Amino acid sequence: MIRKGRYRHFKGNPYEVVDIARHSETQEEYVVYRALYGERGLWVRPAAMFCEIIERDGRRMARFEFVGEEDAGAVSAPRSGGGSIDQSRLPLYPMTKTP
Repeated sequence: MIRKGRYRHFKGNPYEVVDIARHSETQEEYVVYRALYGERGLWVRPAAMFCEIIERDGRRMARFEFVGEEDAGAVSAPRSGGGSIDQSRLPLYPMTKTP
């Protein structure tokens, strides 16, 4: 299951999962995530790829590793209209296989 929160890419950069989206034609699940460095770009990736185990330098590891729930003070400023998100009330997203 993919949770909202902070992740570390296997190359070391931090990201925040913003939400899970579904492709309008195929119904495939996509992870919407934001870089927590540089220009803080917004990205999407198929959920299956986001969760996969990759091999690098002879070692197997998760492409993205969950490192914790969002800490608004340390990770990002609240958006206008603000307030913080109560992480304890966020749903967990089950992974489903596409045909």
